[in-house]
Amino acid sequence: MNKINYQRVMEEEIEKIKASGTTPSLLLHSCCGPCSSYVLECVARFFSVTLFYYNPNIYPEKEYIHRLNEQLKLINAMPSKNKISLMESEYDHGSFLTAVKGLEKEKEGGKRCTECFKLRLTESAKKAKEYGFDYFSTTLTVSPHKNSQLLNELGKEISNRYSVKYLYSDFKKKEGYKRSVQLAKQYELYRQNYCGCEFSVWWEDEK
Repeated sequence: MNKINYQRVMEEEIEKIKASGTTPSLLLHSCCGPCSSYVLECVARFFSVTLFYYNPNIYPEKEYIHRLNEQLKLINAMPSKNKISLMESEYDHGSFLTAVKGLEKEKEGGKRCTECFKLRLTESAKKAKEYGFDYFSTTLTVSPHKNSQLLNELGKEISNRYSVKYLYSDFKKKEGYKRSVQLAKQYELYRQNYCGCEFSVWWEDEK
């Protein structure tokens, strides 16, 4: 199966939005401040963005709060054409543990991560539907360690299930990840050394 250039798909969608003269609303799932930095720079010119901080995978809770505070720090410091808001979720690590039960020993990037993606994208779609957002999406595709083809396939499936448009993306393209590193340095953001869950910590320790 040929890979789809999801960066181009997103650019084509943005061109349609520009031609319409509208500013649609986007519920953007965010994993952390550093990853969201470039993504916001990219999309906040064309969308009214609400960042959805829903990451029950993060462990321990103090790490969750630390990353949330860094997200707030970025929003307060970063200039934007359109207003950027934040929607927080409660810390519910149990929902993640339930979703990945039996997959604890999977390698990073394997089946456990797929279930984690599904969990976070599904909740994002539900919230987008509930609050009437025009689109939902995620910052996860900016990471070179995340499978953008998989994330977009999941986004399409979940979009169809909840009847909310998904903004396809591959934010790492066109040096997006490199730009996120630059912006994290510029805004003095904390950059974590593991994805989030306790299993990813163990995996890093074993490498």
